[in-house]
Amino acid sequence: MADLSETAERTIAPVPRITIQAFCETSETAAMIEGAALDRRMQKAQVKVRMGGGAAAIEAYRHAPTPNVIVIETQGPRSKPLECLDALAEVCDEGTRVLVIGHLNDVVLYRQLIQRGVSDYLMAPVDPLTLIAAISDLFTAPGVKPVGRTVAVYGVKGGIGASTVAHNFAWSVARNQGMQTVIADLDIAFGTASLNFNQDPPQGIAEAVFAPERLDSALVERLLSKCSDTLSLLSAPASLDRTIDLSEPAFDALIEYLRASVPCVVLDVPHQWNAWSKRVLTAADEILIVAGPDLASLRNAKNILGALKHGRPNDAPPRILLNGVGVPKRPEIGTPEFAKTLEAPVALTIPFEPALFGTAANNGQMIAEIQAGSKVAELFNDLAALTLGRPETRRSGRTSLLEPLLARFAGTKLGGIKLVGGKAS
Repeated sequence: MADLSETAERTIAPVPRITIQAFCETSETAAMIEGAALDRRMQKAQVKVRMGGGAAAIEAYRHAPTPNVIVIETQGPRSKPLECLDALAEVCDEGTRVLVIGHLNDVVLYRQLIQRGVSDYLMAPVDPLTLIAAISDLFTAPGVKPVGRTVAVYGVKGGIGASTVAHNFAWSVARNQGMQTVIADLDIAFGTASLNFNQDPPQGIAEAVFAPERLDSALVERLLSKCSDTLSLLSAPASLDRTIDLSEPAFDALIEYLRASVPCVVLDVPHQWNAWSKRVLTAADEILIVAGPDLASLRNAKNILGALKHGRPNDAPPRILLNGVGVPKRPEIGTPEFAKTLEAPVALTIPFEPALFGTAANNGQMIAEIQAGSKVAELFNDLAALTLGRPETRRSGRTSLLEPLLARFAGTKLGGIKLVGGKAS
C-alpha cells in the first residue's frame, strides 16, 4: 500500500501519454482524481472520471476498449470488490493496469486483490501525489514493459499508398480506439505526413535522428506536432539541405523513447530496403504490408515476408493489405489468388476511390474527415480495431488477472485477452 510520506520524499516521474479512466463511489475521491489530473506530472495523460464504482466499469467496457489504466473505488464488502474484479477481467483488454482505492484496511483483502493482478491498492483518503506516484510507477519501475506498441507500415513498391494507409490507420486508432497515438514519418527526405495532416512544423524527426545524444522528453515534446487531442505527428523536414545516410540503429533510441511514453506509435517506413529499414520492420510489434493487385507487388510481398520471417520466428506474420483494388479496365490479380500465392491471408482490400483519396490529399485531411460514412473510412476503422483494438469475441467464464503471469511460468501461451503487457493483438 502506498505511503504518502515516502511519496513526498522522492521525485515522481511524469506519467506518460496514456488514457486513465476512474470509476468512483464517493464525490471526495472523484474530486481528488480530477485535481490530480491538473498536476504538471499528468499533463500528457488523458483522464476521465465517472461515478458508479466497479459495476459501472464492467458495464462501460462490455462494448468499448479499455484504457491503459483503470482506477476503481470500492467502499468495502458491500461493493463486492473481488466479484467486481473477476467480472472486470472478462471485459478488459490486454495491457490494462488496474488500481483500486479502498476504504478497508485489510491485509487479507489486499493480498486477494494483488493475487488477481491488481497493480496497487491505495487506502482512502488518497492524496493526489500518492495516486500520481502509483500510476507513474506502473510505467517507470525497473522491469516494467513499455506502455506502447509499434505498428510499422511498409509499401512493397513506391507509390503504392503506404503512407496514406499509415496516416488514416493512425487517425482511426486515435479517434475510434481513444488511444494516444504518434505518427513517426521515417522518410526524412520525402515524407508526406505533414502534408497529409496540413501541418507545417518548424522542426521534425531529423533533429532527433541526427543528434541522438540530445534525445530527451523536452526535445521530443518540442518536435511533436499536435493534430488532435489523441494524435501527434513527428514529421519529416520539408527540405533537402543534407543527404540522408543513416546507420542501422539510427532510429533505435527514438522509437524506444516513444514506446516508453505513448500507447501507440505508427511508423511510416519508406520504400527502401537497407539495414535500418529492415531493422525497424523486424523490431516492430505489428507490421502492415501494403501491396497492389499486380505481379510486381506479389513478387515483392513474397520476398519481404520471407526476409522478415527469419528475424521474427515467434511473431505473427505481417498483415497484408491490398490497396487500390478495382481500377477500371486494369487487369488485376484477384485477392484469393494473391493470398494463395503468398500462402498468407489478405487482411484488408481497399477499393480504388480516386476522387475520395485525391480530395483528402489535396485538403490535408483524412478519409473519415472527408466522408465519414464511406466504405473506405469504415475499412480503416476495422483495421484499427483488428490491429490494436478490442477483440470481438471474449472468453466465457471467470478469468483471473494473474492468469498471463502464471502462464508465463508454465511456459504456455494463452488465447484471448491478457491484462499484463501490451495492447490486445
